[in-house]
Amino acid sequence: MTKKTPAWLTLSADRVTVTLSKPTELNSVMVDTITMRSPTVRDIRVAQRGAGDDDEQRELNLFASLAEVSAKELEGMDLKDYTRLQTAYFRLVQDDDV
Repeated sequence: MTKKTPAWLTLSADRVTVTLSKPTELNSVMVDTITMRSPTVRDIRVAQRGAGDDDEQRELNLFASLAEVSAKELEGMDLKDYTRLQTAYFRLVQDDDV
């Protein structure tokens, strides 16, 4: 069973682009989309090292690195848009056979 891709999500082999529900400021620019590249093992390890046992901080660190923005900027996003990032990330890293 294949999951339907939401209209706000554009998925490719090595990146995902999320259309935000409303524009937000990232890197001093108002944007209506965020693109995250596919993570490497190194990305995961660096995000973990910077967060210790804090799973939420680890995720913020990882998403910030993959999107090339700061974790503080992600914290300022609407929850709806952050949830879209989470969904997009898991779609990006899932095995095609799932």
